[in-house]
Amino acid sequence: MDLKRFGFIALIIIVLFSVVVMVGQAKQPPLLIITSMLATTIAVATPLTLGALSGVFCERSGVVNIGIEGMMLTSAFFGWLGGIYMFNVFHLPPSVSIVLGVFFAILTGALMSLLLAVLSITFKVDQIIGGTVINILAIGLTGFLNRQLFFGATSVFEGTVPSSPGVLPTIHIPITELFASICGSSATCLTNVEAINRVFDQKPIAMGAIILVFLSHYVLFNTRWGLRTRAVGEHPKAADTVGINVAFMRYANVLIGGMFAGLAGAYFTIESVPSFEPLLTNGRGFISLAAMIFGNWTPIGAWAASLVFGASQALLINMQIFRDVIPPQWSFLQESYIVGLTPYILTMFILTGIIGKTSAPAADGVPYEK
Repeated sequence: MDLKRFGFIALIIIVLFSVVVMVGQAKQPPLLIITSMLATTIAVATPLTLGALSGVFCERSGVVNIGIEGMMLTSAFFGWLGGIYMFNVFHLPPSVSIVLGVFFAILTGALMSLLLAVLSITFKVDQIIGGTVINILAIGLTGFLNRQLFFGATSVFEGTVPSSPGVLPTIHIPITELFASICGSSATCLTNVEAINRVFDQKPIAMGAIILVFLSHYVLFNTRWGLRTRAVGEHPKAADTVGINVAFMRYANVLIGGMFAGLAGAYFTIESVPSFEPLLTNGRGFISLAAMIFGNWTPIGAWAASLVFGASQALLINMQIFRDVIPPQWSFLQESYIVGLTPYILTMFILTGIIGKTSAPAADGVPYEK
């Protein structure tokens, strides 16, 4: 990812943060506002980051995946269903039920990606159509099962409202405690350290997503597996000539991508809010695709782009905190549907090439004939 794109990312994030600071500085110190925005940005960018990683692994191996949205939606539903089923029917402890829910979500993502792989690699169906099938199937399947299992006469919980095992807990990194001796009795110092500590107090999937970004980058660009993955995505015939199994590599990487999408789905119903609604993902899969393209098909670049979209969502969340102090000239920011358009407007700008050209893998979307 070139400096131009990183510069564009930095500019957009600075602008979004500055808007919130200007509006809220009369109510809170700028440092508290910035750390709140940063913490929210990292959290809400999590599913976008994981979805973008899903696209990177699929497309680096030569398979276009526009079915990320459907994979995330299906995984969100079955992860949530698995968690509450284990909690209410098998009476497992909440912590165990939640972990199993994450496992079910990842498994669901893998199964949905397997369907995409079979359509795209084995039967050589047009990969755009294959991804569209995944998205349509996910909307219909989750909507139908949600009605039948929870609101219909065949409810698995016999008409009762099932109890939720809750969500994944926040992991606290004791930065404040570590710096307490340095700050001494300075209240200002302790307040600043506590504000910074809020950025690092994230939940497991959010923290895991950041680790997976750097791990994925290392795997793709510093290991034999990554070299082979990029080879089958750039020139599969040459890869086949030197003994690389093109079909296997594509299957494996599409499944890896599906597991990333499954983990992204788990964020919505197991880490964020312990409930499911139809169309819960609300286009996040397509924004993930935009982040992947903006990041030039690299994990770190895709994460940086995801942070742009995350910051635009954090703008809406944090502006609600300062609703009562928004000056008249900023009154339009009180309209949630106006600010809520920001991620999608950014997506359109990015996809229309405002930030320059990108280069997809040469064999991306091209079925391989041995």
